[in-house]
Amino acid sequence: MIDLRLLREDPDRVRASQRARGEDVALVDALLSADELRRSSGVRFDELRAEQKQLGKLIPKATPEERAELLKKAEQLKTDVKAADAAQDEADAEAKRLLLQLGNLVHEDVPVGGEEDFVVLETHGTIRDFGAEGFEPKDHLELGEALGAIDMERGAKVSGSRFYYLTGVGALLELALVNAAIAQATEAGFIPMLTPALVRPRAMEGTGFLGQAAENVYHLEKDDYYLVGTSEVPLAAYHMDEIVEADKLPLRYAGFSPCFRREAGTYGKDTRGIFRVHQFDKVEMFSYVDPADAEAEHRRLLEWEKQWLTALELPFQVIDVATGDLGASASRKFDCEAWIPTQGKYRELTSASNCDSFQARRLSVRMREGKKVQPLATLNGTLCAVPRTIVALLENHQLPDGSVRVPEVLRPYLGGREVLEPVAK
Repeated sequence: MIDLRLLREDPDRVRASQRARGEDVALVDALLSADELRRSSGVRFDELRAEQKQLGKLIPKATPEERAELLKKAEQLKTDVKAADAAQDEADAEAKRLLLQLGNLVHEDVPVGGEEDFVVLETHGTIRDFGAEGFEPKDHLELGEALGAIDMERGAKVSGSRFYYLTGVGALLELALVNAAIAQATEAGFIPMLTPALVRPRAMEGTGFLGQAAENVYHLEKDDYYLVGTSEVPLAAYHMDEIVEADKLPLRYAGFSPCFRREAGTYGKDTRGIFRVHQFDKVEMFSYVDPADAEAEHRRLLEWEKQWLTALELPFQVIDVATGDLGASASRKFDCEAWIPTQGKYRELTSASNCDSFQARRLSVRMREGKKVQPLATLNGTLCAVPRTIVALLENHQLPDGSVRVPEVLRPYLGGREVLEPVAK
């Protein structure tokens, strides 16, 4: 959530942010009114409590005649205090409800617009000219089935559409990717983490996934648990309700977890293969930093993602995501999009988001420097979303006979294999 003091001091900035996101600007004025009512209710309650305490001191000293009148007044004050307390609680709840609906303040440099209004910042690698090499590229599913690596048919039989099996060399390729990604993250100073896939509502709400993103979250109603769509959620909640000493920052974690997404609103989109699925594994980087270092850390996360994709020998571009596609928690987001030959375009593989103190305020994660205690900043960056990375690897590194060249960074984790060979049917 944003700082209410900033809302009071500069509401126009918050309105501009909401407008840029394509969100309801009227929410800002509703929150301002609710905040004013919350504060006035608190003042009213404090005044009545002070009067009640003062009256309590007078009663023992009063004459019998005065005492009767004071007791009558005390009884009325008791009722008024109870009502004021209830009004204060109600006003607090309403202000919090509205505050939780408000997205993070958009960074001033973010391009304004929707999903297609991003700005390309960098382009890396060379796109292969398959025509010059004399063959038509196959898509990842055709390649994966020939390699004995992907089984969509049985995934659908067992679990339904958008589920799959990684088999044989496909399973080994996932393990190689995860191990190589964790190795890079560990070398960069991240602490490896295996995180819970089920979280309580506060963790999901605190990271901002129960607002506009709620339709894509799986909820286990009987137990009131949520399945995470990213290990960002348990990593953000790891230090929930804690105060971290400033000299311990930055804290960096690399979480590996299964991820679950309903993919609501994507009917008919990316239905072939494993590009858009309901369950997948992912290595996620997560940083807790001093707010003053948040923008620099954001750039560092992006550099680690670029290092990873370069090691995988994938052509990719870096984009500055537009305001309408940021998600509630991020003030700015950079995506790395890899070239997918059979689609003839770049597709998202990794994201790096700066959430400033938005999540930390919601989860009560603070830093202490001397006597000063304040919310810290959180950032997250995908290092390896496994299925999409496999899609990019198979298509970009395929050879004319249907085999696939293995990038050098993965070879130590695949028993030294340089090529993945099709299997006999």
